[in-house]
Amino acid sequence: MSNYAIGDIQGCFAAFSALLAEIHFDTNTDRLWICGDLVNRGPESAKVLRFLRDLDRQAISILGNHDLNLLAVAAGSRSLRGKDTCADVLAAPDRDDLIRWLRHRPLFHHDAQLSFTMVHAGLPREWDLAMAARYAGEVEAVLRDDDKWSSFVANMYGNDPNRWSEELTGWERPRFITNSLTRLRYCHRDGALDLRHAGPPGTQDAHLAPWFALPERRTSKERILFGHWATLVLPARTEPGGHAHAARNDLFDFFTDLHGRYGVYPLDTGCVWGNRLTALRLEDERYFSVPCS
Repeated sequence: MSNYAIGDIQGCFAAFSALLAEIHFDTNTDRLWICGDLVNRGPESAKVLRFLRDLDRQAISILGNHDLNLLAVAAGSRSLRGKDTCADVLAAPDRDDLIRWLRHRPLFHHDAQLSFTMVHAGLPREWDLAMAARYAGEVEAVLRDDDKWSSFVANMYGNDPNRWSEELTGWERPRFITNSLTRLRYCHRDGALDLRHAGPPGTQDAHLAPWFALPERRTSKERILFGHWATLVLPARTEPGGHAHAARNDLFDFFTDLHGRYGVYPLDTGCVWGNRLTALRLEDERYFSVPCS
């Protein structure tokens, strides 16, 4: 049995299928860890959801910001925007089942035996793993509640509060938790979240640092898998046609450096932007990837 962690699929079912062939995925013995953003921007979000739903226990899929956006649209609190491409889910005959399945996905996963933790975006420096699991569970419980989930997705957007406090109440508390787990890239040096800057390291203001590079981060000794941040691993340049490209070997060398320095394993290699879709086999930390059109 092998466990494969896979980066943001975002509705790119063809690339996802190609990656499963590349790793010789065995539905009877292997398990997938999907780090969120299952849907949106790619052309076949419904196919991705159905495939992962049907794998049942052979896939652990956590929620990303695009998945939460789909839930908000399904609840009627948001509308599809120009770049959104998940109308196929909303128009599907099994729409209600797909949305319910998505609502029941976790925001956080930890495997003590493998010593790996998976989130979509990041973790505040004040949280240890036990805290992260507990706080994620608070939001998961609301999303799974038939009477509460639509109110939550209507109130989850916004950049405040940007500092954690156990005293947070009302919608501010689940909003901070959700922002940390699904939107975080940078923090201020004092640990406050910055949810505005999305560029690669080196382009941010001097008072900002990647969430994983903050001193005194309580999860600095853990092995953390995350997606969300395609610009972290893509060069700050574009090739003809407007697509950013990074050589596979350069990416994996960069990953190895991050593992050693910070204990983090980024997985979003920009498939939806025409780069690659990547998997990491957790047992031996070997990378696999396929090109995306």
